[in-house]
Amino acid sequence: MLDADLLWTPSAEHISQTRLAAFRDLASQRAGESLDTHVDLHRWSVDQTDAFWRLAWEFCGLVGEAGDTTLIPDADPLNVRFFPKARLNIVETFLKNPDDRDAIIFYGEDGRRLRWSRAELKYEVERLTVALQDAGIVAGDHVVGYVPNMPQTVAAMLATASLGAVWSSCAPESGPDVVVDRFGQIAPKLMFAADGYFYNGKVFDTREAIATVSSRVPTIEQVIVWPYAQDGADLPEGMTAYDSFILAEAPALECRPMGFRDPLYVMFSSGTTGKPKCIEHSGGGTLLRMLVEQQLHCDLRAGDRMFYYTTCNWMMWNWQVAALASEAAIILFDGNPAYPGITRLLDLVEAEQVTHFGISAKFIDAALKRGVRPVDSHSLPFLRVVLSTGSPLSPDGFEYVYRDWKADVQLSSICGGTDILGCFIGGCPTLPVHKGEIQAPMLGLDVATLDTDGNPVAGAAGELVCRNAHPSMPTRFLNDPGQTRYRSSYFETYPNIWRQGDFTIQTGQGGYVVLGRSDATLNPGGIRIGTAEIYRQLDKIEQVEDSVVVGQNINNDVRVVLFVTTPEDVTLDGDLIARIKSDIRTNASPRHVPAKIIKVADIPRTKSGKTAELAVRDAVNNQPIRDLTGLINPGALAQFTDHPDLKC
Repeated sequence: MLDADLLWTPSAEHISQTRLAAFRDLASQRAGESLDTHVDLHRWSVDQTDAFWRLAWEFCGLVGEAGDTTLIPDADPLNVRFFPKARLNIVETFLKNPDDRDAIIFYGEDGRRLRWSRAELKYEVERLTVALQDAGIVAGDHVVGYVPNMPQTVAAMLATASLGAVWSSCAPESGPDVVVDRFGQIAPKLMFAADGYFYNGKVFDTREAIATVSSRVPTIEQVIVWPYAQDGADLPEGMTAYDSFILAEAPALECRPMGFRDPLYVMFSSGTTGKPKCIEHSGGGTLLRMLVEQQLHCDLRAGDRMFYYTTCNWMMWNWQVAALASEAAIILFDGNPAYPGITRLLDLVEAEQVTHFGISAKFIDAALKRGVRPVDSHSLPFLRVVLSTGSPLSPDGFEYVYRDWKADVQLSSICGGTDILGCFIGGCPTLPVHKGEIQAPMLGLDVATLDTDGNPVAGAAGELVCRNAHPSMPTRFLNDPGQTRYRSSYFETYPNIWRQGDFTIQTGQGGYVVLGRSDATLNPGGIRIGTAEIYRQLDKIEQVEDSVVVGQNINNDVRVVLFVTTPEDVTLDGDLIARIKSDIRTNASPRHVPAKIIKVADIPRTKSGKTAELAVRDAVNNQPIRDLTGLINPGALAQFTDHPDLKC
């Protein structure tokens, strides 16, 4: 019987050539049994955790001494320790085999292009490392970047890591309040920045913002600024030009050996549900997890070219940079992904012969609505993998990629988060792709969907959880005595089981459908509804540009309220409202139909492009919005407070 939802099936030849197939053969040897299917391999990776992670270290090429102990188990996942005797510095994995192969290709929105080879990247890191040492940076110090997505940013992070110091970054479009709210919690000693940035055809001068941040974060002793957008304009007093800071020459790089769990990154929660959490991540643990995700689940190999559109606010920046550790090249772009037209990123995919292209689900849906057909306009013979994250990719988005982009790609919708600097569920190059489904759980992670009583469910909605510890769990939250906030964030619902906060359905194929954030789940009449089920229907309606759906507490119940934006020439009239309701009723259910549909001028979003559902929900319900710093357009929330259409 034909499977109407089947979009792509890898051929036997394709499967045999994947990194995952080679890994499975080695795993079968280690296991002493034939792991014939991906289900078999995943079962082994969970049941034999220590054997799996040791083989992953060896196979994925992590440089360093692993030690003779892979795992110290514990009933409390926060006390599990991986590779407790390991000694390594992940920079040695990032920079191995320095030669003339491409390491970084950078494009600015203004059209500039910059190429660094692997040898040139290592040379820049060497010079920066000595300069940081001369500036007094030592292991455990915090170094931050208020920075565009540029090659210098990558070099600054690697130089920081080579010394055993800890890196964190914010994009330059973040206002000083946003940056201070984050950096002020981690007491950095030194800050990198650029003198401005480009966005949507405009030039922005950030020198005043940099000065404001440095004055309000008193631990910052030195500010290093590289020229980018201001044509070498003078820097304010107290700032040092990058060219004056970095050494002309430097000795060969000597990286400080570290423990597997020693910190490298501090990431921040989005800030829409309270003061941003400072989430500390290890160097060894996060890199090993990223290598597994990229080499095994995305089939990334040496010489491949990865381009993930991101900013330095988002965890996907860290994730993309990790591709250097597999000796792949990374393509960086800084600016508006749709300027001067929505094909800008696809133009770069074609020009740079990109093999792995990552973008948000919202971008794919926007391209679909605008009728973009790369199959007609672009030559993409090298493209093997398309990655999508940020929000659930609609079934129409899945079909669109295979119909109008390229028919023989692995479309990997992925779901994870800043919390683990990686994915819980994602792609698999040896499995088919079904419309609307994420292919599989990540190897080594005991992922499941649980009901409210903690029982595993398939074919029904529940909470996405991970029932075992893994190497890229946060080492801690900063400023969190007794790990109270850490535990309450993930382990409060199910004891010793990580609850991610995503509402999912595990399908008959073993894949997953993500319905939306469970903490934004609608609950009319006591029935739980995922917001993604409504967004999927709206994605098909051209007259709806953007939307947010929330629950309004009224008369001891919850009613579904939908806010939409439309093109300037479109009115939200009775006909359009009827069309929206009919499509939702027919394709979702009567319970999904909004009680109210209201037009607004703008939809609040986080700086990583996610719809700020929780902030809108709080505004609609006249609840205090605890933090606005994570929003790119916080002023948009004023439309939702005391809206007259919500009073009846």
